[in-house]
Amino acid sequence: MSDSTAVTPERLLGQAREVLRIEADAVARLADRIDDSFAEACRLILACTGRVVVSGIGKSGHVARKIAATLASTGTPAFFVHPAEASHGDLGMVTRDDVFVALSNSGSTEELLKIVPVVKRQGARLIAITGDRESPLARLADVHLDAAVDREACPHNLAPTASTTATLALGDALAVALLDARGFGPIDFAMSHPGGALGRRLLTRVCDVMRTGKPLPRVPAGARLVDAILEITRKRMGMTAIVADDGRLAGIFTDGDLRRLIEQGRDLRGLRIDEVMTRSPATIDAQALAAEAVRVMEERRISQLLVIDGERRLLGALHIHDLLTAKVV
Repeated sequence: MSDSTAVTPERLLGQAREVLRIEADAVARLADRIDDSFAEACRLILACTGRVVVSGIGKSGHVARKIAATLASTGTPAFFVHPAEASHGDLGMVTRDDVFVALSNSGSTEELLKIVPVVKRQGARLIAITGDRESPLARLADVHLDAAVDREACPHNLAPTASTTATLALGDALAVALLDARGFGPIDFAMSHPGGALGRRLLTRVCDVMRTGKPLPRVPAGARLVDAILEITRKRMGMTAIVADDGRLAGIFTDGDLRRLIEQGRDLRGLRIDEVMTRSPATIDAQALAAEAVRVMEERRISQLLVIDGERRLLGALHIHDLLTAKVV
């Protein structure tokens, strides 16, 4: 073991930069080697009526788990199977309708070579990702994807570093190519990630977060201004909607409007709401995405938005705080 006192910041930074250069070069070289085998692998998976089963052991196993997760979240149903566990019963998860993707840098991993003949006998198609196109696993595969690297980033050329990075990048390339071929879009992605920020932005609708019923501030057309002010105070939305006798939206009055009236020195006691309301307020449909409500508020520089139906009947109201609480913003 080397003397740690000889380790300098310059040496550490130099080593880090060298690792990044080696791994970046390994990934870049993959682009030059992508050929018809990659397209054939995509065709196999697109034609698959079952699932994509990804398998590997050791560092390749960790990469296989990530590739399976990326495929599953981008429109290609997939899961990971550990090759050792597969030999003890988990192989029952694999069916003839599946595509089996085996990862091994050497292409000679014993645990994989034990189960691959059984996988093929069941009728599943086999894609091998290895660093040796002449390896036993590559020769058994229906399609082989070459993930070879010139050397590992490890100074001893031993620890899987550049090879795992290259394999991971190749898996990402496969997932994205399949995503594009399936026409998988942002809404599809959100459906796979309903708990994430993207899911909230793309799946939450105005009707999910708007205020309705008693919490909705509203006064009838012709009401006294003082009554509208009381409604604003009670409902704490900084505004009130004004509704005509037929239920249609007539206008809006906000606390900003009130401040301007006070600055003008108007006598509030004798005013009717119809005289001071805004007659064409910003509105939105209840089925619109909540993210669209955020956009309207930002563009109009407002903090409240009224929700109406196709006949301009008042259905609800939104405050920017409602969208913040729903984590849409």
